[in-house]
Amino acid sequence: MSVIVPCYNEQDTVSELLARVLASRWVAEVIVVDDGSTDRTLELVRSLHDPRLRVVAQGVNRGKGAALRRGFAEARSEFVVVQDADLEYDPGEYGDLLGPLLGGHADVVYGSRFLSGRPHRVLYFWHSLGNRALTLLSNAFTDLNLTDMETCYKAMRREVLDSLVIEEDRFGFEPEITAKLARGGWRIFEVGISYRGRTYAEGKKIGWKDGLRACYCIVRYSTLGECLLRRG
Repeated sequence: MSVIVPCYNEQDTVSELLARVLASRWVAEVIVVDDGSTDRTLELVRSLHDPRLRVVAQGVNRGKGAALRRGFAEARSEFVVVQDADLEYDPGEYGDLLGPLLGGHADVVYGSRFLSGRPHRVLYFWHSLGNRALTLLSNAFTDLNLTDMETCYKAMRREVLDSLVIEEDRFGFEPEITAKLARGGWRIFEVGISYRGRTYAEGKKIGWKDGLRACYCIVRYSTLGECLLRRG
């Protein structure tokens, strides 16, 4: 499978993260898209030598959605998974993500942080509540029953990826792709994953403004939202 790693100023974690990714037996290629980092992230990634690793430098910070759009265009494998450059998500769980795809049961698999008995770091109550609220709102507009729409871990067949046009440049990517997957009628599965969240002091970047944008994207890209906007 192809692993797409968007990163921006992740010098403290990117080397260890990529070592874990490249240690996975499931990985055929890793595409790192550096989104205009101003620290040593790009330097550290380029210092790694593995034939499966490719590096794309955006030059200017454009956002996670823009980095993923570039990475998706470069991917060559039958299956593609999104991997953040921090250490919040465990590459050791790729086999769980791929299971429903390899079994022919799913077109897309979401790794849910809320559907698991696996270890979770205890952090922000309001952040967790916000994630659940956005998932609930997304479900209401897409008629899905996801437990974790905002998860990083999204794995999909190449055919699915090729059918999508990603428009959002920042964190609006998550509700946008979910709405478009629902509109496409693709078979979506969830599997439980572990989660080692980090604090803002440790580099977490998403904020309340991204939450507002997510609400807009939920309405903007869903079939129901489109109908409501047209009537308005």
